[in-house]
Order: sequence, then structure tokens, then C-alpha cells
Amino acid sequence: MATVNLLAWKESIERELKDNILSFWMEHSVDQANGGFVGEISNDMKINPNADKGLVLHARVLWTFSAAYRIYKDAAYLNMAERAYRYLLDKFWDNQYGGFFWMLDYKGEPIQEKKQVYGQAFAIYALAEYNRATGNADALERAILMFDLLEQHSVDHEYGGYIEALGRDWHETDQLSLSDKDLNEKKSMNTHLHVMEAYTNLYRVWQTDVLKSRLGEIIKITIDHILTPDQRHFYLFFDEQWNVKSHEVSYGHDIEGSWLLVEAAEVLSNPALIERASKAAIAMAEATLAEGVDEDGGIINEGDSSGWIDTDKHWWPQAEAIVGFVNAYEMTNKEDYLQAAFKTWQFIDLYIIDKVNGEWYWKTDRAGNPDHSQLKVEPWKCPYHNGRMGFEVIERLERIHSK
Repeated sequence: MATVNLLAWKESIERELKDNILSFWMEHSVDQANGGFVGEISNDMKINPNADKGLVLHARVLWTFSAAYRIYKDAAYLNMAERAYRYLLDKFWDNQYGGFFWMLDYKGEPIQEKKQVYGQAFAIYALAEYNRATGNADALERAILMFDLLEQHSVDHEYGGYIEALGRDWHETDQLSLSDKDLNEKKSMNTHLHVMEAYTNLYRVWQTDVLKSRLGEIIKITIDHILTPDQRHFYLFFDEQWNVKSHEVSYGHDIEGSWLLVEAAEVLSNPALIERASKAAIAMAEATLAEGVDEDGGIINEGDSSGWIDTDKHWWPQAEAIVGFVNAYEMTNKEDYLQAAFKTWQFIDLYIIDKVNGEWYWKTDRAGNPDHSQLKVEPWKCPYHNGRMGFEVIERLERIHSK
């Protein structure tokens, strides 16, 4: 790919990041009446003022705008981050037992009080980023407290890894599943992936032996238990003894995990783990490129041993594929990966970006027709995947160009 095209591509991603993704959330998502951010906006921009407010959305807004402020030093981004930070601590934090509630009503009262480890991980991830961006010591203290709570209550000391969820008081619960789409099993790929991601970001600002040990352990668990034996895919669900409970393939999680694994090992500065993570990352990127990319560059949602089983193209796997393929190019210098990343960007630009109302459609069908029934903002539809793609790919394309 010619240098001029690399620069043009970088500039187009930066325009999308600043002028569409970040600006959309600043203009439309702030809940002036009840605090925090609105819980639901339809695809045609109708706000539901009484929608519940999710921990994941608020933590991801905090992470996104903290990262945006750290990179661009724009006070408007800082204002968004500060708003998210205050609301997380004022409303989501459980003053009795510690940790963050999973769901609040629109007024900020808890309605789902369980301690979903996935959500606690995103809080750590976001608090660490807020500390990186602002130096706020209280945010780091809260992130460390959350680390201690997870290590005290969620770790499976017999078989390793982390239990999916606990009750409000951190005792065992049978309500484990992350959503109604997930299995009610003790362990999942998704939770471990994002605990790893959270601990990676925390290690950037809190380099202690205990965190170093735990992050290294998660990387090993991911490679030893969550990856398939050929290292080309993730298994998705497990019982507590790591017996596999599902065999579907999530191409978005595979390509996302490929670069997050390498990032974790590199932040840890562990040569042996970097070698193992890099080998796995290349295998996953290779498999996603071979099996999960459609002719138009879009990433297929799910498959199994029979082939594709869900040919819709959700917004977030498209974003993660760009980062994952650019990461694979940086590791291998194989042009196919850079071309694949660019082709996925072209798919996003043509079909996923909402050129009328802003932000991105939740998903399209295989042909690229957007599903207008899906929400533009809701507990899972946040600026994290596409915003992070922007931050990561801008930096990586600059690095590739400078070589």
C-alpha cells in the first residue's frame, strides 16, 4: 500500500473518530435531566428518557473520552470523561459491599445488583484510563480496590480463572450469564478477555508484583484453556473445570482477542509470553481472514464446523478486525493483512456508518442493508469499539508510515 494511501486512510479514520463518533456522543447522549448518559436512543434518534442505565455503557464512555482527552487534550473530551467518572462513583458504586451495580433505572437507582465480573473489569479499564489521562489519584485507588475485590471473590483457586458473576454481597449466585444471548456457565471467553484487557491497562499505571503475576496468569489461561488446540479460534463458554460448553466461532472476538493478547504480553514486557501470544495472534488473524471475511470486506458474525451460521455483520467486529489485521501486518509484514484491514474499513464507510443520523448502525445483513430496528444507543451500544479502533489505527498507521 503506497504511503500516500496510508496517510489518506489515517486521515479518514481520524475524521470519522472526531467528527462522527466522539461528536455524536457529546451531542446526543448526555442525560441533562437525570445525570450520566441516556440509556436508549433509537436508530432514528428518538430518546427514551426512562430507559435503564447500564454499567458497561457508562464505563465505556469513561474509557473512550479519557483516551480521547489523553491523546488530543480537548477540554470537551475531559468534560465527558469527568461526567462519566462522577456518575459511576455516585450512582453505580455499591457503598455497602463495594463494586459496581450492573444496571440502574433512569433515575440512578440500582435494579440489578449482582457483581458481573465483566462489568467490574470495564470499570477497572476505564478508571485506569482516566488516571492515565488526568493523573486523578482517586480513580487509581478505586481501580486498585476493584482489582482487590475481584482477586478476593472471583478467582477460582482450584481450576484457575474467574467466575462469571457473584451476588451483590460477593457470594455465589446462580445468575451467571452476561446477557440473554449467553450461556449460564461459570466461565466465559468474553469475561476473561476483558479482565485481561482491564489488568493490562491497570498495569500501565500500577506496576506491582501481584498485578504482574495475575496478568501473566490470565494470558496463560487464555492460551492454554480458551484457545482451541490449533490456536485459530476461541472457545466461548466453559464450566468451572474448563470443559468446553459451546463450539460456535465468534469471528469478532477472535480478531479482537488476537491483538489484545499481544498487547497484554507486551505491556507486561514478558518475552516468553510475547512469543506465545504472538504465535496465537497470527493464527487467529490468519483464521479470521480465511474464514470470517466476506467478499465485500465485512466480518461475518458467527460460524461453526459447518460454516457460517449467522451472516449478519455487526458494527463491533468490523472495528476490531481493522485493529487485528493491522496488528497482524505489523507482526508479519504480510501485505494481505493490511489490504484486509483497508477493505473492512471500506465496508464500514459504505455500509456501517450512518451518514444521516450519525454514529454507526448496529448491524447490516450480509448484503450490507442496515437493520433500522436496532438501537443506536443502549447498554451494549457504546463508543468503545469504534472509538478504540480510531485511536489504535491512527497510531499504528503513523508507525507503519514512519518505517
